[in-house]
Amino acid sequence: MFQIGLFSKMNQITTKTLRHYDDLRLLKPAFVDDFTGYRYYTSEQLPRLHMIIALKQMGISLAHIGQLVDESGKIPSVIELFLELGEKELRASLEENKKQLDLIQNYQKRIRGDHMLNYNPIIKSLPEVIVASMETVVPSYDTYFDIVPKMGDEMRKQGAVCAMPEYCFTIYHDGEYRESDIHVEVCESVVDYCEDSEMVTYKLVHKVCEAVCILHKGPYETLVDAYGFIFKWIEQNGYQVAGQLRESYIDGIWNMDSKNDWLTEIQVPVSRL
Repeated sequence: MFQIGLFSKMNQITTKTLRHYDDLRLLKPAFVDDFTGYRYYTSEQLPRLHMIIALKQMGISLAHIGQLVDESGKIPSVIELFLELGEKELRASLEENKKQLDLIQNYQKRIRGDHMLNYNPIIKSLPEVIVASMETVVPSYDTYFDIVPKMGDEMRKQGAVCAMPEYCFTIYHDGEYRESDIHVEVCESVVDYCEDSEMVTYKLVHKVCEAVCILHKGPYETLVDAYGFIFKWIEQNGYQVAGQLRESYIDGIWNMDSKNDWLTEIQVPVSRL
């Protein structure tokens, strides 16, 4: 037998901890001297103590350890499931921390670089919305100024009511940035479905769980710089494109006098590599 002081040194834990385990009925001494009150332990108790220490180091509370470990010191099957769930939670937490670390490190690189922070990428979800949709091929960005007003006129004829806050965006079906012959789908979020016409149809656009988004200020002709930046950022940060990219129009010709004040958000659905 080992007196409590020697047993604590052997296992590099304090006598106070051993007394606490005794009070919690996690590890009772093998023998207590009635006259001195000294606690004694045996080598047969070492596996149980090591198991308690191991589970505690995994972040499992003493209360849970007491519920999970039986008197024989064996680990029942329920603890295996408990540990599996704990492992999944930790892995998810590590992945999230890794994403945050990548964002911080890349932001630091940009701060230290020669260029100013013109683009500040964020990752967010894109909501599920009912939209009025017009799909077509346009020769250039300037064509939007012709087709979008016509789409608005058609929507008014159909009795469509735009949702608030407004979410007007274009989905690009080409899968890449193009300067001409662009296959686009212009969408305007609405509160409910209306009857379709040859020009405008109504449908549900599903939620996107993760999208890298940047704000671009200026005319549409300079969006090519924004696309160059966002695709490079996606590659450098361990993501891949996982859906059709969008442009969301926040400010434009309808409310700004100068093209330099137009504000567009580029939204690229992504997933982790």
